[in-house]
Amino acid sequence: MQPVKMYTTLVCPYCQRAKALLKQRGVDQIEEIRVDLDPDQRHTMMEITGRRTVPQIFIGDTHVGGCDDLVALDQRGGLLPLLAGQR
Repeated sequence: MQPVKMYTTLVCPYCQRAKALLKQRGVDQIEEIRVDLDPDQRHTMMEITGRRTVPQIFIGDTHVGGCDDLVALDQRGGLLPLLAGQR
């Protein structure tokens, strides 16, 4: 399974929803980077993604986007192959 990294904040409902979906799809470990605890990480996230909202989700080297992007990927049938490294 590909590694999953997610930029989050503690109180973000979209972050919670994204984590729940990933767990439903078999992801047992998420590298979570809390931008509310480390503002420099938000700056890094913005440089990498061009976005300032959380969550920002990476599966392997692929930037998936936010929660809505993750849900759409799953609905298209693309999430499980990406997690398996078949993209």
